[in-house]
Amino acid sequence: MGAAGRNPAASSPSVTARMRSQRERDTTTELRIRRLLWRNGHRYRKHYRALPGLRREVDIAFPGKKVAVFVDGCFWHGCTEHKSTPKANRKWWLDKIEENRRRDRDTDERLKKLGWTVLRVWEHEDPHSAVDRIVRLLTQG
Repeated sequence: MGAAGRNPAASSPSVTARMRSQRERDTTTELRIRRLLWRNGHRYRKHYRALPGLRREVDIAFPGKKVAVFVDGCFWHGCTEHKSTPKANRKWWLDKIEENRRRDRDTDERLKKLGWTVLRVWEHEDPHSAVDRIVRLLTQG
């Protein structure tokens, strides 16, 4: 289960409902980015497993170019610009977010060793700007 251990009990029914409604994939930002890429003729694979033997997926992958794009949620991945820490179960959440960040770094390193270029996009970023960054990577060399 990792450093964070078992999930603690939610502090209220509304917190339970909010956490259950959180999407792990196909988030609004991810969908916007994918639509813009598709509209501009860039074909990709979604939720691509580029690391054999690990249950880790690239949100938007371009296997031919070996470009991996991750769309990271500000809360789940510890965005320094929008970071917030819940008051309830504070230690557990801090450990959980740090574990996510460690896994992200490990994933990036493993992909780079396999010749991939990794780009991480924050959920708060403008999708058009993110797509511009992705297209620049795809059209390099």
